[in-house]
Amino acid sequence: MPSPSLSSAQAARAAVAARLQGLMKDAGLSGHELAARCGWHKSKSSRIARGVTPPSDADIRAWCAACGADDHATDIIAASRNAESMYVEWRQLHRDGMRRVHEQTTPLYQRTRSFRVYASNVVPGMLQTAGYTTGLLRAITTFQGTPDDVADAVAAREKRSRVLREGDHRFAILLEETVLYYLVSDDAAMAEQLEYLLIAMGRPNVSLGIIPARARRTVWPLEAFYAFDDHQVAVETLTAEINVTTPGEIETYLRAFSQLSLTAVRGEPARCLILKALAAIG
Repeated sequence: MPSPSLSSAQAARAAVAARLQGLMKDAGLSGHELAARCGWHKSKSSRIARGVTPPSDADIRAWCAACGADDHATDIIAASRNAESMYVEWRQLHRDGMRRVHEQTTPLYQRTRSFRVYASNVVPGMLQTAGYTTGLLRAITTFQGTPDDVADAVAAREKRSRVLREGDHRFAILLEETVLYYLVSDDAAMAEQLEYLLIAMGRPNVSLGIIPARARRTVWPLEAFYAFDDHQVAVETLTAEINVTTPGEIETYLRAFSQLSLTAVRGEPARCLILKALAAIG
């Protein structure tokens, strides 16, 4: 079943398609007639109206002009851009490599005061060491077949992560215990990463909770998500990043975070789990 966030992104795209279809009907045009006025193949208007093909800004302007509704174009373009930003495939985000996406998200990190992060697969970016990040980003680059700019991307991620040490930012971070054991880099880099977690958890602006593997669950393991204040939640799936901005959905993720937080251990018990994982490296 699709996640609620994916369903929301699909609904936003469908809403744009419905608005364009409504303009066509109000103008008394068929899909073939609208396509002819726009100079398109006859199937293009049908794909846009059914939400199969997301329209470009130029498509929306041409559609509105064909319907004599130029004044609607700006509003629909804004809605379309919002819908497309809600669900963005990693291959699209990383089409020029990964450095750019880290640079683009740095302002979001800088203006966020309260971070709530749940990680079920890898250590969150703001807590990663360079060696761990290098192993992870190299694996992602190989898997996706996107341009290799790993060294530059590692530097960009480190720069973005300065918010952990600079400015007025608070971090509530939850890790599944299994994250401590996933080998996304070599043993030396993994050991360095775990040692850094021990240091980071001592920072006054960081609350690091670890959910033991055998904890009694009230919320099942979820896909990793990052909550930026109460304004946005970024959900990471295998194929895409889903950006949630609907208040009701944000509240659901924050409620899940609160429930997951109840099962986490902190302080000395969390330290013991990290040391246990560190000892397992040998």
